Amino acid sequence: MNYGQQTVRAARYIGQSFMITLSHANRLPVTIQYPYEKLITAERFRGRIHFEFDKCIACEVCVRVCPIDLPVVDWKLETDLRKKRLLNYSIDFGICIFCGNCVEYCPTNCLSMTEEYELSTYDRHELNYNQIALGRLPMSVIDDYTIRTILNSPQIKKKSIP
Repeated sequence: MNYGQQTVRAARYIGQSFMITLSHANRLPVTIQYPYEKLITAERFRGRIHFEFDKCIACEVCVRVCPIDLPVVDWKLETDLRKKRLLNYSIDFGICIFCGNCVEYCPTNCLSMTEEYELSTYDRHELNYNQIALGRLPMSVIDDYTIRTILNSPQIKKKSIP
């Protein structure tokens, strides 16, 4: 290969890379300004677990189907009624893998997944939620007036096109 052919080939490679760069210039940015803008989560998003104390019958199905035996269910058998009474229910989200088995197999639907994903803390012991903390419903991203929700994300558009 002579010097002229090498020069032409190098110019062609530079031109191709320049065209790729220009094709990316027309795209919308994918980055969002996180604390002030948030993407709306998918319908079946598996976030923090919500627990309804009144519906629970202390059957411990959630503990049996959990791959890591995570939910802690404390109950007392009332002999006069021959029925279990739930005393305490807790989940440690520092260990939870958010598989959703507990929600799926719960016979009374007292467990549900929320869209809350901001569970970061400075102390891992704060991730151990009892029935009171699990019973609180998170504020919806759509209802929060301080946050601008992002619906028209390029990533969402690509996934929705068949």
